[in-house]
Amino acid sequence: MGNTAREAVLECTYLGPVLSTNSDAVIAVTGAPVEVKVNGEPRQQWSRLLLKAGDQLSFGVIQGGTRYYIAVQGGIDVPEVLGSRSTYSLGAIGGYNGRKLEAGDVVPVGAPLNGGKLPRPDTVPEEFLPVYAKEQEVRIVLGLYDHRLTEEGLGNLLNEEWKVTPVADRMGLRYSGPGVKWKEREQPFGAGSDPSNIVDAGYAVGSIQIPGGTQPIILHRDAVSGGGYAMVGTVISADMDLVARAAPGTATRFAAVSLDDALEARRDLAERRNKAWGALGASR
Repeated sequence: MGNTAREAVLECTYLGPVLSTNSDAVIAVTGAPVEVKVNGEPRQQWSRLLLKAGDQLSFGVIQGGTRYYIAVQGGIDVPEVLGSRSTYSLGAIGGYNGRKLEAGDVVPVGAPLNGGKLPRPDTVPEEFLPVYAKEQEVRIVLGLYDHRLTEEGLGNLLNEEWKVTPVADRMGLRYSGPGVKWKEREQPFGAGSDPSNIVDAGYAVGSIQIPGGTQPIILHRDAVSGGGYAMVGTVISADMDLVARAAPGTATRFAAVSLDDALEARRDLAERRNKAWGALGASR
């Protein structure tokens, strides 16, 4: 596209839109595998596509994962809010009028960068494509409250299989499985009555809570920033995109790693991303 990382794209969850262009455009569709069609004809995903004014872009059924993305040369031209062009629909801020797109909306597109010069190649190399698997291992750093689980409870969290439920969105993902057990204790003033409750505290992105000991919840990008549930672990930053790609039914195992392991994984991911950007001749 010739864009930088600051240009906005469209995010589509499960079902895609039908879009028409009122001028020539350069686009690419990435993310979860889905059939891309221009004027009803199949086109390649993860490749640059040239659209003429009046062309219609539509999509088939998603074949895995949950979300795919439509990028356009110049980016979606919406103002930055708090340093971002993304939409936070729960707070009705950012993006296109703080909400999801609706039929009849006309989405503004920014001017192409670098005089419209396009980088080479025009297709993302296969080695850089993400994997959309039906099974995942998600790495976590234990704490701050893993000590409040019984030995059996912690064993269930780390040694048993969990599955993503349909209750999953940008705020968080809920997992079904064997459940865990909390140690009984006298709750402090200001905390709820359940052993999974704490006095309100801040949540990191990726925090794992298990209200009532039943279903773990991973807090994702649009989650609340604090509350009264104990955090037994945090998904490492390098695996947060992996979690975001998980569709309902995805079998998941949680693996405890050290903070040093988490930092090394983050460095490895950054290196891989830089290689991908370099292979596409793109700038950050």
